[in-house]
Amino acid sequence: MSTVAYGPHHPGNFDGRLAAFRLAGSGMIAFSVFLSGFVISEPAPYELMMVIQIAIWFLLGLKISRTVAPLLVLLMVFNLSGLTSMFVMKDMSGAPIYFAVSTFLALSSVFYAAIIENDHRRLNLIFKAWVTAAIITALLGILGYFNAFPGAHVFTRYNRAMGAFQDPNVFGPYLVAPLLYLLYRLLTGPLTRAPLLILGILVLALGIFLSFSRAAWGLLVFAGAALVVVMLLKERTTAFRFKILAIAVGAAVFLVLALAIALQFPQVSDLFTNRARLVQEYDGARLGRFERHKIGFLMAMERPLGLGPMAFGKIFGEDEHNIWLKTLTTYGWLGAVTYQIMIWSTLWLGFRYMLRERPWQPYLMIAWVMILGHAIIGNVIDTDHWRHFYLLLGIVWGCAALEHRHGRARSPSPASAPVRA
Repeated sequence: MSTVAYGPHHPGNFDGRLAAFRLAGSGMIAFSVFLSGFVISEPAPYELMMVIQIAIWFLLGLKISRTVAPLLVLLMVFNLSGLTSMFVMKDMSGAPIYFAVSTFLALSSVFYAAIIENDHRRLNLIFKAWVTAAIITALLGILGYFNAFPGAHVFTRYNRAMGAFQDPNVFGPYLVAPLLYLLYRLLTGPLTRAPLLILGILVLALGIFLSFSRAAWGLLVFAGAALVVVMLLKERTTAFRFKILAIAVGAAVFLVLALAIALQFPQVSDLFTNRARLVQEYDGARLGRFERHKIGFLMAMERPLGLGPMAFGKIFGEDEHNIWLKTLTTYGWLGAVTYQIMIWSTLWLGFRYMLRERPWQPYLMIAWVMILGHAIIGNVIDTDHWRHFYLLLGIVWGCAALEHRHGRARSPSPASAPVRA
């Protein structure tokens, strides 16, 4: 239509095509985030979709700003440091693939930051796609746990729900950010939408509970409480603060009641009683998780280049289950220091801009709380190849870049500044 009306070279035709490309690109982003909830095998459809669109976006001119560039540098140094660890490995089988995945995830984080800076409205698409994927994969995990249909057991492992994932310990934490998004909508939106939001929260909460991942449980409790605290700090009116506090307390009571009902099932109650213990036998036993942490840190202090990917598990029969130790053993001293710098600079950037009234503020608050929560649970679990963790990194850095661009737009240029006599 536009070609006929304006001719093939009219600016209106070009603008229409550009708008169509941007719409298609945003749709691809949302679809990729949706696919992140379905990682039964590797490479997963998520990887294939992301590789294609990262290449297309950057070939079509997507730029990395000065704000996002440090994230790219930190992630590349982190991964290059890991590559050097292969020089000390006797058996390098699996190492190239491991670092290929690490590099891909690093680029995905930078990509998310760049496309968010390009248009902050994509944050809404990202979170809606994430919520949709999380609810579907949570339902699969719940149905699998109760063996609701023939073959449903494929969505469980060790009698724990894992949805369309390979590990319940990744499945559970993946659901927390979408739950926080629904919680934020519940706390700030009209009460007419509350029933649907509460239903979504219950599905995600039950999925997290049935994953029987202590890290996911702890992350949910910490992140939910932290989000409410941040919102109470942000809101200035007493009435709105009271509304947030009242709804948050009501939601917590409702979830406790739902938990009490779930515990009436013997299958649920027995596993919960076992998993709810703070220290399991495999944690505190001889050569258990905590002792392996101590031995691993001592070993890493003698090996500047690290041990190489998966080498720690071959030595002790179990992986590190600690992200700080993991960075030392897999990426060496330089990688561990770089990772620390990246995490703390991410938290500082998010904290610096989190309470400012912006269209992207809710997404920044959720991502910042989640990054802090992942840093805490990283003491007992390995988050190195968690796809949603790199998405959260990209969200925080993308919002920081939006804030810098917003500040530059508001500050007067030197040419327009008044001249003083």
